[in-house]
Amino acid sequence: MDRRRFIGGTALAGALLPLVGVGAAQAASPRTGAGRLLAAGLRKGDTVGLVSPSAASSEELSLQLAQEAMEAFGLKVKTGAHYGARYGHLAGTDAERAGDLNAMFADREVKAIVCVRGGSGAARLLPLLDYAAIRANPKILLGYSDITALHCAIQARTGLVTFHGQVGSGSWNAFNADQFERLFFGRELMDYRNRVEAGDELVPRKNRTRTITGGKVRGELVGGNLTVLTALAGSSYLPDFAGKILFLEEVSEAPYRVDRMFSTLKLMGALDQIAGFVFGECTDCSPGDGYGSLTLDQIFADFIAPLKIPAYRGAMIGHIREQFIVPMGGRVELDADAGSFRLLDPVLAAP
Repeated sequence: MDRRRFIGGTALAGALLPLVGVGAAQAASPRTGAGRLLAAGLRKGDTVGLVSPSAASSEELSLQLAQEAMEAFGLKVKTGAHYGARYGHLAGTDAERAGDLNAMFADREVKAIVCVRGGSGAARLLPLLDYAAIRANPKILLGYSDITALHCAIQARTGLVTFHGQVGSGSWNAFNADQFERLFFGRELMDYRNRVEAGDELVPRKNRTRTITGGKVRGELVGGNLTVLTALAGSSYLPDFAGKILFLEEVSEAPYRVDRMFSTLKLMGALDQIAGFVFGECTDCSPGDGYGSLTLDQIFADFIAPLKIPAYRGAMIGHIREQFIVPMGGRVELDADAGSFRLLDPVLAAP
């Protein structure tokens, strides 16, 4: 993917100073209550903002579909001034994209912000975001993949719970729409358990979870896309990992590159601090031709199993058609034997 060529080369170099950077981020992050800031839930008729903080959309239909999907939820739509712009592969210059995002957080009419798509480029915006305004105007922020950079930085600098889930132009199938309705309108304490159907198979094959290490643990969620998260190593835009439950997903990466990124997480000290681990899907991550490759099973055995913390893989998180909407910073109980996690506290304030 294009975003990997942009950010992938920075990950190993950034791993040299990450613990200093994380500490600086926490020192600069005023928090409320138990360290979390909550946005209000949604009501029908509320206004949502559509922004493009990363790559440009290849066709106008994607922008139209994002708007129609939000309207189908009974919401009004306001679009960023540059959400359909293009600057190279990006949806406008850094200043334009950051300006759209800052404007949406400052706009009192807007109750939630939905990213049109991921791709590449969100990390370029992190020094340009108005974290004081975000802290003063907490709102739902929804997106995944490259949007991981925004989730991590906002979590680190403000404590705001944001949401890793379907982008505006993605598939709003029945499963994803149900997640949106139950979480944002219903403020439900979600139980994230894979939907498994055998179909015409003797035993289910799709959406299976696999336990790496059994057990239960409670903690706040951090994570997102593996490539994007590790590319922030050494910066002040990573949240604290101590005692947290790390969830990850990936797409179109050969196992040797996944192995390299888990090495970065190990070297920066993140893996030794976490209390639990969930891996979603690694879509299109097959080994290439040649002399062979480490398997994902071996990578998890090398990096996760020795931690002896509750851990499982196969959650419905990532570049897949049906995916969970996961609250970054939400407090959950993880059950690695059951292959599930559930919210313990509300992740939205009363609307």
